[in-house]
Amino acid sequence: MPDGAEGGGLGFDFVADHRPSWETEDVAMFRAAARRFLQAEFEPHVERWTQAGIIDRSAWAAAGQAGFLCPSIPEEYGGGGGTVAHHIAWIEELERITLGSAFGDAVHSGICAHYLAEYGTESQKRAWLPKMARGEVICAIAMTEPGTGSDLQSVATKAILDGEDLVINGQKTFITNGQNADLVILVAKTDPKARSKGVSLVLVEATRQGFKRGRNLEKVGLHAGDTSELFFEDVRVPASSIVGEEPGQGFYQLMRQLPQERLLIAAGAVGSMETGIALTLDYVKQRKAFGQAIFDFQNTKHKLAEAATEARVARVFVDDCVEKLLAGELNATLASMAKYWASDKQNEVLDLCVQLHGGYGYMAEYPIARMWTDARVQKIYGGTNEIMKELIARSL
Repeated sequence: MPDGAEGGGLGFDFVADHRPSWETEDVAMFRAAARRFLQAEFEPHVERWTQAGIIDRSAWAAAGQAGFLCPSIPEEYGGGGGTVAHHIAWIEELERITLGSAFGDAVHSGICAHYLAEYGTESQKRAWLPKMARGEVICAIAMTEPGTGSDLQSVATKAILDGEDLVINGQKTFITNGQNADLVILVAKTDPKARSKGVSLVLVEATRQGFKRGRNLEKVGLHAGDTSELFFEDVRVPASSIVGEEPGQGFYQLMRQLPQERLLIAAGAVGSMETGIALTLDYVKQRKAFGQAIFDFQNTKHKLAEAATEARVARVFVDDCVEKLLAGELNATLASMAKYWASDKQNEVLDLCVQLHGGYGYMAEYPIARMWTDARVQKIYGGTNEIMKELIARSL
């Protein structure tokens, strides 16, 4: 393994240097346990998963058995009984081993589980959340379509009532966990004539006749994560499969959860920046050129000083957003600011880190190269950064 390749052996630890304001003793203990688990159970397999284009289902089961899936879901539904702070600590530790969002648990635990916990019926919660927490069921959410991205009011996929069933027809793309998913939360029109009031979230099991997965999409980055096209051809599910069982509530449910989704992206961006800088510090202090360590050149020191400052600013801003989320005070504007700004800075910082690694930074065997390519999509998913700026501008 190249120098600086082991995420667990970072010489500089931003979290230890600046403990997040939202990190209670319980969250700190959870983080420490997550770090040990990930170093032992996930980190040795990151390169293999990257080459395979998918993470083993056994990894999901191991994370569930160890109590790291659905940490912010109530214990009565099989979750950890913690808060979103626990999940963010887990996301940061995934970034520390340079796996990040390639492990689609931000979708599984941070998004899908919360749609069920917040809006599902009691029977829906009890049917799915315990299995999701154990890693027995992997969940995906299917929003994006080939012709529809951020404009969720205009989805073309339909779920039309026929007797006591919904008949689903449509296509989705860019779906995280698409190859592994056992359960899909589908964004569909139950009333095609309406816009936002015609949208519903529908639970679709992957075993349903007419449900098909497309290929595992070949991406620029996040190679370890499975991402798919999904096809629905006359798929029949009970009408009770609508999340909450009341049709037309999907757009409201989506809008209510999007701030949390965007904050999870921002938190991952901060963790990625901090890990990238730590890896780069290790590298430039070991690597020599013209008889001295690369770190001793003024340009290197100044560039890393700038990057460390930007990472700290991002940390403080995102920490404040986390506190507001925990207090029920995070609004869509702040979440959009955090998502766009942190992911923009993540890409800038990691590009610098690659540059300071020189030619080795462009080699796939070095984690910094994988982190650099993985970061690019952060400015796209969860709503493009251009959409984030539009949402912010509306509040001015």
